[in-house]
Amino acid sequence: MNQMTTIKHWWVYLLSCADGTLYTGITTDLTRRVAEHNGIRPGGARYTAARKPVQLVYAEASATRSTAGQREYQLRRLPRARKLALVAAYQPENLAGSASIPVPIPVPTPN
Repeated sequence: MNQMTTIKHWWVYLLSCADGTLYTGITTDLTRRVAEHNGIRPGGARYTAARKPVQLVYAEASATRSTAGQREYQLRRLPRARKLALVAAYQPENLAGSASIPVPIPVPTPN
């Protein structure tokens, strides 16, 4: 691999919204994307705009955008109980060796 090549991981993630719903998405930068969903940076999804604050509760790495999109579709089709089981079993240290290990991101509380 030459020095100009960088490895980019795609992430499939679940967010827990303030109203108790779960949101599924994909990104290459979990920290940036959660900040966007929380309105700290511009660019969050319309769905999460009315459901802030959100918290990252699950993430898994994918090699390509295509595989991330396919996994996102699979997760969206799961019943809520199955998604909650994934969240309950989620251990960020299982992703050791990834470019970055996602952990729940603290969300600032509104005043």
